[in-house]
Amino acid sequence: MRAPRLPALPALLWLALAPLPGPAARAELRVRVRLPGGQVTEESLQADSGSDCISLELRKADGALITLTADFRQEVKIFRALILGELERGQSQFQALCFVTRLHRNEIIPSESMAKLRQKNPRTVRQAEEVRGLEHLSMDVAVNFSKGAQLSSHIHNVCAEAKEAIYTREEDVKFWLEKGMDGSMFEVLPQTSDLPDLQRCKLCADRWKPCICSYSLSIEWYPCMLKYCKSRDAAGKVSSYKCGIRSCQKGYTFDFYVPQKQLCLWDEET
Repeated sequence: MRAPRLPALPALLWLALAPLPGPAARAELRVRVRLPGGQVTEESLQADSGSDCISLELRKADGALITLTADFRQEVKIFRALILGELERGQSQFQALCFVTRLHRNEIIPSESMAKLRQKNPRTVRQAEEVRGLEHLSMDVAVNFSKGAQLSSHIHNVCAEAKEAIYTREEDVKFWLEKGMDGSMFEVLPQTSDLPDLQRCKLCADRWKPCICSYSLSIEWYPCMLKYCKSRDAAGKVSSYKCGIRSCQKGYTFDFYVPQKQLCLWDEET
């Protein structure tokens, strides 16, 4: 019987018939993507089917390095931002932030699928086929770094530079507590309802006062869904097979408490 003919896929080839090299595989893919201002940057995607995780990294136009780690085994998603500091204003060379949220099904393709991706035209600048809505998250709980491995073993490495700045949401904490996680790793942060004088950092004139900071990032290109094609055998029976991926772009804005505005100088009135 003649093998089904794969359709032409301009962005990436899905090698559906190529078996993984062994019971688990690691793979890395580098793609060129266009940022909102028109600048082209390189995005690195890594998949480890053994630990069932995916890591994606890209540099924003302002120089910040953004990393997204998806831990499928623990249903945890970790965003890390390494933000260049303003040395002339008393900041360190860079500032690290970690945002930890629940990973839902079908947000991103599985790690074993990512490990099979191969690029057809490495020099092509990729653009997402689908723009998913902006997600605005209130990160009202701090995560204890020394206990964070219970939540995901990747926190120890990914958030090592952000030990005092790991944030999550109360609604995600409730989900993890129901799964049996130790509640002592979480600490509820002050909110405007607790401190009436607590302002948003961009409205706060005093750099040494606590405030609610806001940080935005965007994952410009990532494989969010699998594509399926249909084939018909000699007997006329129709079957489907994986033949490609659908790419998405998604933006996030995180609001979180900081003990002083000095830790949130990017969030200022313009």
